[in-house]
Amino acid sequence: MAMGESAATTEKIRDALRAAHLYYMQDLTMEAIASELRTSRSSVSRLLSFAREIGLVEIQVKSPVDRLSTVQERIRTQFNVTAHVVPVPDSINEVDRLERVALSAARILGPFFDSNMTMGIAWGSTLSAVSRHLQEKVTHNSQIVQLNGAANTRTTGIGYASEIMGRFGRAFGAYVQQFAVPAFFDDPRTKEVLWRERSIRRVLEIQKHMDVALFGLGSLLADVPSHVYSSGYLDEDDLASLTQWGVVGDVATVFYRADGSSDDIPLNARSSGPSLELMRRVSRRVCVVSGRSKLPALRGALAAGVITDLIVDEATAHSLLEP
Repeated sequence: MAMGESAATTEKIRDALRAAHLYYMQDLTMEAIASELRTSRSSVSRLLSFAREIGLVEIQVKSPVDRLSTVQERIRTQFNVTAHVVPVPDSINEVDRLERVALSAARILGPFFDSNMTMGIAWGSTLSAVSRHLQEKVTHNSQIVQLNGAANTRTTGIGYASEIMGRFGRAFGAYVQQFAVPAFFDDPRTKEVLWRERSIRRVLEIQKHMDVALFGLGSLLADVPSHVYSSGYLDEDDLASLTQWGVVGDVATVFYRADGSSDDIPLNARSSGPSLELMRRVSRRVCVVSGRSKLPALRGALAAGVITDLIVDEATAHSLLEP
């Protein structure tokens, strides 16, 4: 095969894979895909047929080319994580971008969780979006555990957190373990005392034996506001403290700096979330991120070593690799 023909075939495979991802995993219509790819509806139809013919698509989107794509391979090499890059055009707004990434994440997540497994869930704007797109998968003797409390001075947080947890439980037929404690304690000593209670220790023990942890990244800079920063969990003094200590983001309300360190950040002593050390012991740690505004938080989380699988939009993935 001539070099020009080989390049044309590779480009066609990539276009077919992109069209298949948009059609089967993001539920876009052929008209919408044609607009996004700047081609005709009939061309999209041919690309989808081609994708099926060469085995890119069976029941799910299969992505051998994607696994070997330059961006994903570079992320694997540079950060030692498995990247799942979601094709999203730069032209859409950040709310729609999050929905597209969340929809793909919900479908990518299915094979990660099965019977006799425990999955930890960190509530937040991203996981709320993912929970709305989950597909049902029957599992047995499985459980979903809440990673951090959701109460603050304005609300118990039970409604918000339980809605997210409930969706995951129903989708997988799993038992839900809720964590009815504050997101942040007023006094670290109160947390220390409560953590000795048997009812709390039971949940903490479940967290220690998670098979999968699923989380988004909290960020003060996010274009789509992180729930912990926008819903009364932190007062002005807390926010000033985060700036003072160089915080760039949080995982399950545990804060970290750009270099991934989390030691001596005062709010972490009051947080109900699992330590980054505990998170690093979970065999599969799935992070869902949408939008370039979360790049500082993403870089910090990667430096902290808390991610094994990254589900991210295309533009953010490219930006992550920039010097």
